[in-house]
Amino acid sequence: MEQDFLPLKGTDHVEFYVGNAKQSAHYYQHTFGFQLIAYSGPETGVRSMASYVLQQGKVRLVLTSSLIPNSEISDHVKSHGDGVKVLALWVDDVEKSYRETISRGAVSVMEPQVLKDEHGQVKVSSIKTYGDTIHKFIERSNYHGPFLPGFIIMKPQFPVTPVGIQYVDHCVGNVGLGEMDKWVKFYQDVMGFRLLLTFDDKDISTEYSALMSKVVVNGNSYIKFPINEPAPGKKKSQIEEYIEYYGGPGVQHIALATDDILKTVSELRSRGVDFLSIPDVYYDGLKDRVGTIEEDLPALKDLNILVDRDDEGYLLQIFTKPVQDRPTVFYEIIQRKGAKSFGKGNFKALFEAIEREQALRGNL
Repeated sequence: MEQDFLPLKGTDHVEFYVGNAKQSAHYYQHTFGFQLIAYSGPETGVRSMASYVLQQGKVRLVLTSSLIPNSEISDHVKSHGDGVKVLALWVDDVEKSYRETISRGAVSVMEPQVLKDEHGQVKVSSIKTYGDTIHKFIERSNYHGPFLPGFIIMKPQFPVTPVGIQYVDHCVGNVGLGEMDKWVKFYQDVMGFRLLLTFDDKDISTEYSALMSKVVVNGNSYIKFPINEPAPGKKKSQIEEYIEYYGGPGVQHIALATDDILKTVSELRSRGVDFLSIPDVYYDGLKDRVGTIEEDLPALKDLNILVDRDDEGYLLQIFTKPVQDRPTVFYEIIQRKGAKSFGKGNFKALFEAIEREQALRGNL
């Protein structure tokens, strides 16, 4: 078996560049139940930006805003709105990770650096991926602070109750027409990922629009990246709408895992999170399609949760509406009961639900 030249321990964090990090942090605390754990900004000696670090389970979100009009961060927000800038990967050896990927054709963003404070040291480097998105490699075995050097411990100003989110299941990227295979090849050749699944326009289509998707996964399967591109259709696909409003390729959605989706979604709904709605007809014959499941069907129907089965088990999933005004980034809540797949049996129902939202926006 070929040795994994880029062993990854998991998703270290996901960083968003946003227009107002303070208010975004409040949203994620109140609605998604993330705990505020760290902060960096003027009070810590950083004059040009502010960052809030939020955590729930193994998921860390970093929300960063520019404090000056002309910066990489403000330019990113101007072009893309609130969006994902960094998909950070946790590694044992930053220098090796950087060297191996650069030698295979990665474009450098930052050479390996050592960041230090009284809590120890963290090594960081980064490379480009699709659009303006980057991958950071983070080596933190010699660090015991709240997040990274330069951040101070920050406690929430109000009580925060988690909703049961445990870890990042996968992150989905949208790229332009004809670019999917290029980026799949990037992950295979540059980062040593393997192709896990392929979905074509026969799998993911409606009367009006279609997309194609391939899923790449790293050696230990901790990191999974589906890559989508639009396919020709009668009308504008959700991928085209995303790219138009985001201003290019980027992260479409982040799937967050839970071990009790009914409880998690009920709590999110009660806090004002908007989810895509699924017609009642989807649940007619659901048991015939997916077989025996442990969950109560009326409860799933009431919450609009989708179910799909593969050879290894089944999964339950639901998708939020976009979490900012631009119809770009959204979230998936997923619970796996053995299934390793991504809900192929739900693609049509999901696509139609997204198209209904597109039609309301006048973008179909």
